[in-house]
Amino acid sequence: MTRRECLLGFAGWAAASTPRTAMGLGPYSFPQSRRSSEALEFLEYARSLGAGGAQVTLKSFDSDYLKQVREYAERWGMYVEVDAPLPKDDSTRFEALARAAREIGALCLRTVCLGGRRYEVFSSPEQWKQFVGEAKERLRRALKLAEKYRVPLAVENHKDWTLEEMVTLLKEFGSEYLGACVDFGNNIALLDDPTEVVEGLAPYAMSTHVKDMAVEECAEGFLLAEVPLGEGFLDLPRLVGRIRQARPQIRFSLEMITRNPLKVPCLTDHYWASFPERPGRCLARTLSLVRAHPPSRPLPRLDELDEAARRRLELENVLRCLDYARQTLGLVT
Repeated sequence: MTRRECLLGFAGWAAASTPRTAMGLGPYSFPQSRRSSEALEFLEYARSLGAGGAQVTLKSFDSDYLKQVREYAERWGMYVEVDAPLPKDDSTRFEALARAAREIGALCLRTVCLGGRRYEVFSSPEQWKQFVGEAKERLRRALKLAEKYRVPLAVENHKDWTLEEMVTLLKEFGSEYLGACVDFGNNIALLDDPTEVVEGLAPYAMSTHVKDMAVEECAEGFLLAEVPLGEGFLDLPRLVGRIRQARPQIRFSLEMITRNPLKVPCLTDHYWASFPERPGRCLARTLSLVRAHPPSRPLPRLDELDEAARRRLELENVLRCLDYARQTLGLVT
């Protein structure tokens, strides 16, 4: 009996029959086990859980290695998306990633502009404006190479750009090779409505991070936590359906991050430092949303668990999500 069956009691399910449109896995679904995102290892693990593909990293640009990755994905009908940090001064590595992604048949290069959270990283509008200029320059260099190798570049809404800023950014570049990795929950932390975010970015979607979210009020604002699909307040069938309607060929990747809740200190002065002109209605709308959706169960508190228990919970959460994706979201055939 597999770990899957032991944990959740589902028997008779073979990884070899992974459906071509089954939900795939993002590597950040495994922060507790710190599982490798290397392409061959992560694809194999994703398949063992019944996932239909994965967002991966490449350990080599050697032709034999890239051939192995492509053949494994094709053999099992799995999709591949490649994580690719934006280039800084030297674009050599990004060009190698773009070339390799093309060789393995990757659907896209997935990237972010800011590794941290906007309201934690920046202390003034000037710092944000400097970042915007630098990010656009890095995107220009990356997009030039993505276009050269004809591999789409998907930029995640990573608690950096508001919905309006993200759409403006994509329109400014106006390239068929530049789109969005649509994260279902991130922009709640920037006081955007999550349904509006997904619907607004759907026409630009090239990749996804599907997740469900739970929220809870706190003194400085609210707590935000990923929870298993179907256990939060997001209308997932609607959101998935909207992206499918706009981008019928897109693949859906799970990002179920098992961790302590994140504090979004939207009632503090520092939170507003990088967007002082953000309308107050965004704050009012988000706090109303938080109050209207109290968590159905206590938010996760991993500090109370030992390492083994954290890893068990992480795997259980991922498996619950994959089951929900098949049973409720229709990510089966």
